[in-house]
Amino acid sequence: MIYDKGMIKPLHFILTHPQLSFFGFAMISAFSLAAAFVAQYVYGLAPCNLCIYQRWPFALVIALCIPGICLTGSRPRIATGLMGLVSLTFLANSVIASYHTGVERKWWPSFLEGCSIPEIKGNITDVLARIQAAPVVRCDEIPWTDPVLGLSMANYNAGMCLFLAGAALYAAINRRASSQSPERP
Repeated sequence: MIYDKGMIKPLHFILTHPQLSFFGFAMISAFSLAAAFVAQYVYGLAPCNLCIYQRWPFALVIALCIPGICLTGSRPRIATGLMGLVSLTFLANSVIASYHTGVERKWWPSFLEGCSIPEIKGNITDVLARIQAAPVVRCDEIPWTDPVLGLSMANYNAGMCLFLAGAALYAAINRRASSQSPERP
């Protein structure tokens, strides 16, 4: 059986137990937010707009997991729906992080205001006002890369959240299938 080796067996165990799944996803999200705040406030890596946007899904996952933990026994269908929303939230975060990766790598310009150089049109007063209103950190600049692979935090977030979206989807599908199958004696 494939679940007999390595990390697959403990991962399968966690994902097939709804309370553990919700707790695990909440803890991963809390750790991710804590890491972002440590990078910002301890190491001085100021976030850009897209970095801030990537934090919101983690907070939403925590907000979805708290009722999910409480409802797994009494309202399994609602808990399954919440796990589906956790999966979609991680997927959305992966999309935001992938978009941020493209902006960082200069594959495309950002469509968000404040993530690029302000427009230099109009009179000097308007230009100066736009420059002063622009954020200190631009989205197309990478403040940190890992020294071994050269990947940014957005790169890691994209991959991690895509994996977590798949894991949460697996947990939701497994929970739905186990709640619909007839009990065996």
